[in-house]
Amino acid sequence: MSRLPSKPAEHIPESAQTLFEQIRKSLGKVPNAYALIGSHSPASLGFLLNGDSLLSQGQLTRSEIEAVRLAVSEFNGCDYCVAAHATVGKLVGLKPAEIGQLRAGEPTGHARRDALVSFARNVAGSRGLVDESVVQTVMAAGYSPGQIIEVLLTIALIGFTNLVNRVNDTPIDFPKPE
Repeated sequence: MSRLPSKPAEHIPESAQTLFEQIRKSLGKVPNAYALIGSHSPASLGFLLNGDSLLSQGQLTRSEIEAVRLAVSEFNGCDYCVAAHATVGKLVGLKPAEIGQLRAGEPTGHARRDALVSFARNVAGSRGLVDESVVQTVMAAGYSPGQIIEVLLTIALIGFTNLVNRVNDTPIDFPKPE
């Protein structure tokens, strides 16, 4: 049950309504997390959506981004984001077995992506204080400094939604992964 109060529709700012329309066009619904964030802080939702849009124009693939989001959300214990990103992960080509492996911190058989996810889990678990060897390992797997920066942005954005959903205990409106 949500800990932060929901707002009646007539009290939701127009700027949030505009964002909600964009989300509905893209996803067919406004997920509970976005509804909560946007109704209380349209600027925060706008920042989040803009960050996601910029990432989609970057150097990482959608499946790499979703693998990182899923692994970090599991690491952070955010059931809402795990469910959401397992669903999106399937849409971008992650297989159900890979989703389970990513959640468990196990190799998926995609050595390059596994190195990226391992890097992301290391960063999340250390608040960014990683040994040089961690950075060298992900670079040796073929990731550029620009891609590493984009992974850090992915971690920051998913960290925000992990925090919102954990603090709020947002009701999950995605299928729960097995």
